[in-house]
Amino acid sequence: MKMTSTLIVATSLILTSGSVLAANSKTDQVVSYSQLSSATAFELANVAVGQCAKDGYNVSTTVVDLSGRVLAQLRYDNAGPHTLDSSRKKAFTAVSMKQPTANLMKTVSEKPILAPLKDMDDNLLFLAGGIPLKVNNQLVGAIGVGGAPGGHLDVICAESAIKTVLKTAS
Repeated sequence: MKMTSTLIVATSLILTSGSVLAANSKTDQVVSYSQLSSATAFELANVAVGQCAKDGYNVSTTVVDLSGRVLAQLRYDNAGPHTLDSSRKKAFTAVSMKQPTANLMKTVSEKPILAPLKDMDDNLLFLAGGIPLKVNNQLVGAIGVGGAPGGHLDVICAESAIKTVLKTAS
């Protein structure tokens, strides 16, 4: 009896989800989104690296699109080789989770039950320095900075780039 009930519920869910998908597919056959130009992505990376260099930090910066693919990546003189990967992962995490990595780092440290989030994808990095990028209040990608002696300093460089290039506050 219990197995029959489970089978009926499962079948109902499958049929319902199929009709919802079928209804949506008729109206939403194409999804449109905005993407940063490669020139804008490079400018963001360049301004962030320049700000950190001015502050005395050798960093790398990565800008990713909505799917987490790299649009621009820049490593400053004497930045450690690991900074390329950390900046990419911070940007990936910010766009994937749709929030600054500093917020995610804080949330996970305050709620240990969420700690497994850090391990669900090898590209995630829950350290400060990744910030989602929005244009006209629409998510278009993310920027990640890595290599300053503290994530809060990476954030300052990323925010400087966002404010300068996108003419908005992060």
